Amino acid sequence: MYIWGVENNLKIRTTIFYKNYFRDFFVKQRDKVKAKIIWTLDLIEEVQKVPETYLKHLENTDGLYEIRVQIGNDIFRIFCFFDEGKLIVLANGFQKKTQKTPQKEIDKALKIKAEYESEK
Repeated sequence: MYIWGVENNLKIRTTIFYKNYFRDFFVKQRDKVKAKIIWTLDLIEEVQKVPETYLKHLENTDGLYEIRVQIGNDIFRIFCFFDEGKLIVLANGFQKKTQKTPQKEIDKALKIKAEYESEK
């Protein structure tokens, strides 16, 4: 388990990533994409009410959320879930190429969430 960023007084939430699922996605991205992902994660950690533009609950998924990152025409999604309210656990990420989020990506995130919860 890895904690994202540095602890400071501005944080309302803490973001961690579980195993290498998110990291494997993150390291493959261009520097501009990485910077926007970091900016978005910082925003989610520091803003009391996060706009749906950046963090949205996925219907019928038992607590799965998507972090939304856009750079020009490139759209990225990072699945996450909450643990004990203020802890956000990052799961998998992908580049979105169609209007609808692929079910296989949602299924992968749900599998990661179940794995995390069973190891707690």
